[in-house]
Amino acid sequence: MFSLASGSAHSSGCSVDTLPVFAGLKPEAGTFVPRHIGPSADDVASMLATVGAPSLDALMRETLPEAIRATKPMGIGPGWSEVDVLAHLRTLASQNEVMTSLIGQGYYGTVLPAVIQRNILENPAWYTAYTPYQPEISQGRLEALLNFQTMITELTGLDIANASLLDEATAAAEAMAMAHRVAKSKATAFFVDAECHPQTLAVLKTRAEPLGIALVVGCPQTDLVAADVFGALFQYPGTTGTVADPRTAIDALHAAGAIAVMAADPLALTVLASPGELGADIAIGSTQRFGVPMGFGGPHAAYMAVRDAWKRNLPGRLVGVSVDSQGRPAYRLALQTREQHIRREKATSNICTAQVLLAVIAGMYAVYHGPDGLAAIAKRVHGLTTALAAGLKALGVTVETEHFFDTLTVQVGAGAADILARARSAGINLRNAGHGRLGISLDETTTPATIVAVWGAFCTEQSRVEAMAKTLAPAPSALPASLVRQSAFLTQPVFRSCQSETDMLRYLRRLADKDLALDRTMIPLGSCTMKLNATVEMLPITWPGFCDMHPFAPIEQTKGYQALFADLEQWLCAISGYDAVSFQPNSGAQGEYAGLLAISAYHRANGQTNRTVCLIPASAHGTNPASAQMAGMKVVVVKCDAGGNIDLEDMRAKVATHAQDLSAVMITYPSTHGVFEESMREICDLVHQAGGQVYVDGANMNAQVGLARPADYGGDVSHFNLHKTFCIPHGGGGPGMGPIGVRAHLKPFLPGNPAAEGTAQGTTLAVSAAPYGSASILPISWAYIRLMGDDGLQRATEVAILNANYIVSRLAGAYPVLYRGAKGRVAHECILDLRPIKDSVGVTVDDMAKRLVDYGFHAPTVSFPVAGTFMIEPTESEGKAELDRFCDAMLAMREEVRAIEAGKLTAEHSALRHAPHTGSMVTATDWHYAYTRQEASFPPGVNPSRKYWPTVSRIDNAHGDRNLVCSCPDIAEWME
Repeated sequence: MFSLASGSAHSSGCSVDTLPVFAGLKPEAGTFVPRHIGPSADDVASMLATVGAPSLDALMRETLPEAIRATKPMGIGPGWSEVDVLAHLRTLASQNEVMTSLIGQGYYGTVLPAVIQRNILENPAWYTAYTPYQPEISQGRLEALLNFQTMITELTGLDIANASLLDEATAAAEAMAMAHRVAKSKATAFFVDAECHPQTLAVLKTRAEPLGIALVVGCPQTDLVAADVFGALFQYPGTTGTVADPRTAIDALHAAGAIAVMAADPLALTVLASPGELGADIAIGSTQRFGVPMGFGGPHAAYMAVRDAWKRNLPGRLVGVSVDSQGRPAYRLALQTREQHIRREKATSNICTAQVLLAVIAGMYAVYHGPDGLAAIAKRVHGLTTALAAGLKALGVTVETEHFFDTLTVQVGAGAADILARARSAGINLRNAGHGRLGISLDETTTPATIVAVWGAFCTEQSRVEAMAKTLAPAPSALPASLVRQSAFLTQPVFRSCQSETDMLRYLRRLADKDLALDRTMIPLGSCTMKLNATVEMLPITWPGFCDMHPFAPIEQTKGYQALFADLEQWLCAISGYDAVSFQPNSGAQGEYAGLLAISAYHRANGQTNRTVCLIPASAHGTNPASAQMAGMKVVVVKCDAGGNIDLEDMRAKVATHAQDLSAVMITYPSTHGVFEESMREICDLVHQAGGQVYVDGANMNAQVGLARPADYGGDVSHFNLHKTFCIPHGGGGPGMGPIGVRAHLKPFLPGNPAAEGTAQGTTLAVSAAPYGSASILPISWAYIRLMGDDGLQRATEVAILNANYIVSRLAGAYPVLYRGAKGRVAHECILDLRPIKDSVGVTVDDMAKRLVDYGFHAPTVSFPVAGTFMIEPTESEGKAELDRFCDAMLAMREEVRAIEAGKLTAEHSALRHAPHTGSMVTATDWHYAYTRQEASFPPGVNPSRKYWPTVSRIDNAHGDRNLVCSCPDIAEWME
């Protein structure tokens, strides 16, 4: 009998794929495309009939101006099968040499509890959710973020913390900018402790220069002159491992009206006095070592905590507690949420995405371990470090670090290279700190065997090392006695409630059930593409070959990552027409900033330092003017005409006026209004003729891939929102990635290596902490592009445009569409004008958004870019049935409005005004509404078996901002 396991085919060395009997039975290439794209071929034909187009190609000709259409295939090739993609990614992962990393420098080995990995990181209920701008359907992740904020305030000893920032280095830059705003001192210099991590210093240099801030780097004890600075940053513990007391320096800063910032390791804070106790005004840091793998640099959740007096100056998102319409506590985003969209060029930050998914993981790591468990981990790490230090001293090694937590710096002189090589032979990476110094950082994953192996790298007498191993034990504490933590932390019930995995599992499930994510329903957000994040794309991010790499591991150990980056760069260039890509920006806003810095550096290199004006259309994303301001540019707004297009005459006038000082124009294409403007090429030509550069915002690339390439119609630089067009999931508000593509003349000005001395390339410093940003999520976009291929990617764009136009056609007559293209079509999104409804009967856009929850939908983007409107983007992943369900809900709500128009009831007494309706509302004994319980809970088209029940009713936003509560109750309040 023929046997694959033991038959002749196996013994002869033939592979199964070469056997004639198996010819044609390999996984079919391109089979993924119909899995990703929702509508079937029959659905597409039916939808085309509804929109009145004979074919997809005809619809594209009516939508995209001929002048910007691509004329040739991208050249990526055919799509691969899921099996082949996973096999190739396994090969790439295996080419990364994963060693025990003792490099430290802000990145550490950690253990992600399996219950958190399976039920958060690998759970689409968590990773497909959008930013909780609609809080009634986001109570689960908002509670998880409140846990994170509480964890940070408790560990730092400060009053209020935000819901995460991008990474420690950019958090330090945000703290510097905040200190500049709030300090009483009028100085223009900022002091940076020489003990700060190199990547932090690099990002600070980048951020400081455009803002006119001078950096002073040195030793706080000898070089800090408090009267000369508006603030100072201290690293705690320092990058060399030293634990120093900053109190004297902080007192001097306060006497001079300056601000004290501390970059603090949260694990160390379980055994060290908190920044708040030491007098710090702001604390920042990374929570990476709370269960989040190193991932070759990210994504990781940074944090920022401040004193209560400055809570309204805190950048980023902030979760607070308000009440719902029934008077019950409810969570919501508070204060400055989406500040950059409101204040634009006056915004204090361009932050748009955070690191929500990673903040949730870090917070749940604290819930899982509790305060006692965290302290036990810290004490074990410190004990191992003291044992390591004692052994090294016994071997005659000079240990420079006297007071330390988990990191030692040793001086070995000319022997450094040999020790590094012996350590690598033992599977261990140490940090080369230069000048004969080596750094050794221990972590949660360190074992006694690791200590022995390190000793072996320093001593070639194996018998001596073996003898030392037999007596390995913790030495006396190396923490300064005056800095040992005395205060309690994490006293709230949530951090003591999950004693077993059963408890933890049920808590995570309970929170997930409160939320509405893409795993339940379409999320039709305009400008925030929410498409399928396929499981096959997500699988590789937890493989050790990708997730366990230190970002500063020797490059020869990262061949798999380098090959992946090369593929992605080639493909993104093919898609966009650009010549080079930097993967360092770890959000779309960071990509904008990096692109504008590249433009500024290019002008400086040409001796045109006068070019500082950035033209931005009035319809642009709010991050655009905020990023321009941060890059040191002067924002000049260009008007839009009645059709929502850039006013060409105003553009010509502004270009002429600023021809001598024009740096750039920033254009979102297709526009934020959901239209391909006909004048795009002309605008690009105008700007280039005046000596400026064209920044094409990549937020809406999902309408262009395969059909148009920004570099071909005039773009010089664009960022790519990989968390939109290229399938990295939004994660409830992060992670994201915003790599930039540039034409050849801007390539020398791409961001450099943040860990290098000076800059690694060109004249632009780092914009993020790691060289390749949040590298561990790049396999997602690699997989998506490779699965789709040329034809699949173009088909996705075409269907995304078809889906948007189908919604417009189905809702015609019920809701006016605010903007259309020259031939009456919309791009991949559309804006429905709800203002006439408010004007006629008083039903607001918020009423409509909340009522959609009763129909089982996340609301579209509300009141952006035009107040009182819905901006809707269906994406290509939604099938016709789901689109029809959404349209039916929108039409049914229009009938509810018509009932008000007909005088059957008032807006105040309608279901629209009191939505969303919770289970407790409709099952209450008293029912005092003018509509039935059935109408409240099960409006037309809602299947009772699929009903989503929000856990809170409409939340009072004003109350939440007036009565800001941003942390869990403490144990005393719980007992009351």
